[in-house]
Amino acid sequence: MTRYIRQAIILALGLLSLPTPAVAAPPNPVLEFRGAESYSSGGKNWVRYRFEIFNRSAFPAEMFAAAPALPPCGTNTKSSRTWLDVFDAQGHRLYGFCALSKPDDLDAIWFSLEEGALPPSWVYVELNDRQTGTKYKSNLAETVL
Repeated sequence: MTRYIRQAIILALGLLSLPTPAVAAPPNPVLEFRGAESYSSGGKNWVRYRFEIFNRSAFPAEMFAAAPALPPCGTNTKSSRTWLDVFDAQGHRLYGFCALSKPDDLDAIWFSLEEGALPPSWVYVELNDRQTGTKYKSNLAETVL
């Protein structure tokens, strides 16, 4: 074996032993309150509290792909891989989304209360990546501007 071939093999083996860069995990979501709006449905008056995930572009599209191999969301057998739940500051679930199809859908998060009901002062969301079992918890966000 020539000296050059031996050096090339040693160099190649050395490169193979270098650590490969890890794929960065998404950050925790940054929740921001966007406002409240009144509406009527089912003969009742409601207030919808609207939020967005400010850093939604940091979440890969694969997290929101349809996941028919995972348990369904009610009768929705094509619900997304990642579900989002809205909680008050004490951890009581207020609402959830199981059919988000892309990161940009995180710009229209909300929960509703019947008109006259006192909203929680603070809320947070959790993104649950059901494929990896990873949960991403947001900051607390106020329910007033």
